Amino acid sequence: MDEAARNDSALLDEEPITVSAAYECHPGDIARARGVARAFLARLRFVHGVPVSTRAMEIVQLVVSELVTNACKYAPGPCLLDLEASGGRVGVTVWDSDPTLPVAAAAEPGRVGRHGLEIVMAVCQGFEVRREPVGKRSTAVVMLADDSAETSAVRETAER
Repeated sequence: MDEAARNDSALLDEEPITVSAAYECHPGDIARARGVARAFLARLRFVHGVPVSTRAMEIVQLVVSELVTNACKYAPGPCLLDLEASGGRVGVTVWDSDPTLPVAAAAEPGRVGRHGLEIVMAVCQGFEVRREPVGKRSTAVVMLADDSAETSAVRETAER
């Protein structure tokens, strides 16, 4: 896995804060991708003072897990993960080598598996997939904070 963090000293309102990682889809890569997301959000919270709700921490990790799982399961070769925080939200982008655009399966209560895309679309504020010259790029958008008392407490902790 290769990781590169950029814009460490950037303020979220001025310039996006980003991190990227590449995976060969080996056992453990999906867990490592979740770890990259967790560390990225923690850095936003504690280094940059950006309010990140517990809900956002959980949703971003879930989205990373689902998108990287799909890339590893359905596309030959490596995948790339990009996380970009700006304007109070984080974009989760996964590139893979398969040009086939995913389609959410129709609701089927008895179906085991193949619910990942449905879940991602349900928990995110935005989702799009674009075909690239090689493969495709899936991007989901998650708000970092919600209007709860928890967010205020997180903001106060980060400011200390």
